[in-house]
Amino acid sequence: MIYTQENTICSISTKKGEGAIAIIRISGNKTINICHKIFKSKKIKNLKDYKSNKVYFGKIKKNDIVIDEVLLSYFKAPKSYTGEDVIEISCHGSEFIQNSIIQLLIQNGCKLAQRGEFTFRAFVNGKLDLSQAEAVASLISSKNEKSHNLAMKQMRGGYSEQIKSLRQRLIKFGALIELELDFSTEDVEFANREELLELISLMKNKINPLINSFKYGNAIKNGIPIAIVGPPNSGKSTLLNKIINEERAIVSNIKGTTRDVIEETFTIEGFQFRFIDTAGLRETNDKIEKIGIKKTHQKIEEAAIIIYVIDINDFNYEQIHENILSFSKKKIEYILLANKIDISTKKVYIKNFHNEVIYCSILNNEGLDQIQSRILQKIKKWENINNDLVITNQRHYEALINTLDSIEAVNRAISSNISGELLAIDIKEALQYLGEITGEITNEHLLDSIFKDFCIGK
Repeated sequence: MIYTQENTICSISTKKGEGAIAIIRISGNKTINICHKIFKSKKIKNLKDYKSNKVYFGKIKKNDIVIDEVLLSYFKAPKSYTGEDVIEISCHGSEFIQNSIIQLLIQNGCKLAQRGEFTFRAFVNGKLDLSQAEAVASLISSKNEKSHNLAMKQMRGGYSEQIKSLRQRLIKFGALIELELDFSTEDVEFANREELLELISLMKNKINPLINSFKYGNAIKNGIPIAIVGPPNSGKSTLLNKIINEERAIVSNIKGTTRDVIEETFTIEGFQFRFIDTAGLRETNDKIEKIGIKKTHQKIEEAAIIIYVIDINDFNYEQIHENILSFSKKKIEYILLANKIDISTKKVYIKNFHNEVIYCSILNNEGLDQIQSRILQKIKKWENINNDLVITNQRHYEALINTLDSIEAVNRAISSNISGELLAIDIKEALQYLGEITGEITNEHLLDSIFKDFCIGK
């Protein structure tokens, strides 16, 4: 993907198809000249009449033929989304009208925008850093209130300002270390090692919470994964069907009916959840069922919460204890459902896990409200995290992991009194990784991988 700022670009910025209104966006140094050729308004006679942040009513014409009556909004550089002259044309949503206007713009000198080219220009022109540009894509794709809120905060700066500040402080030390190398024969020390250690400690204290926030941020962005697990015939598939109010999973009294994972999304109080019905946990010689059980264990590893369903009339306490101990070691939140209390002949209580047990009849809707409340209770613990400083992007997460490794290497180098030359290499690595997050250090491959997933009109 090759971008050039020499061209004036245009595209349809609203969703493809027919609607009441569509918006066509134009950006570049020839924006006014090109639009003036096709836009006719009583209030605008020449190019000087266009005033920034104003909306004009007029007609789009091809020669003497009126294509549509439109509203034209003008944003003068640099006070626009891209930092260039931008015009947005609000026209009627007919596909014929939209395509006709685009064709007119191209005939008069515009180039059709590539994916993410408007946001790319905003990045190049300093309107957004790279992490904010990525937040724009997250905002567009957000499907629930919580992911929308996170994307909005990150688009406004979020943690990028903190990253930039840490990087600038580390740059100063890197420069002093480089200066020492220039005077290596004179045995001088310009960079105070104690102060550098203090900065490294500060960076670790700032970066570690960001790294730890990724599990929360990624779950909010992509949907919080909840794995429904347990022995065969305990009520897992019935629970999924009840949650989404749809007969999505096959329910049968034959053990081993569910042989693959079934996944459905559902929104509760602004959180999007991915409920995953899994194959029953048991020993089996069935090859297909074994594959399903293997997938169950994979989904357990990926889950933010596990709903562990058992039949209160038929369960193995040792197996429950072993599984829950495994969840706890992996720091996975869990809820234990003791199901089928409606057919229980006597009251049975599961010792040791009483605080996490919900006694219910999924079939008869008994206890379902408790399940939802318990899920929200566990998830809302995460809201204690400063939402301005939450990582939702895999690329940022990996860059911070690498940064932490590099500054740990700097720490070891100082403690071992290693030469300034090796110390400088580790500092440069840390600066590289931090710079990749905000876009202070980029390459064509990185930019291409980021902007290729944008829509055309953004």
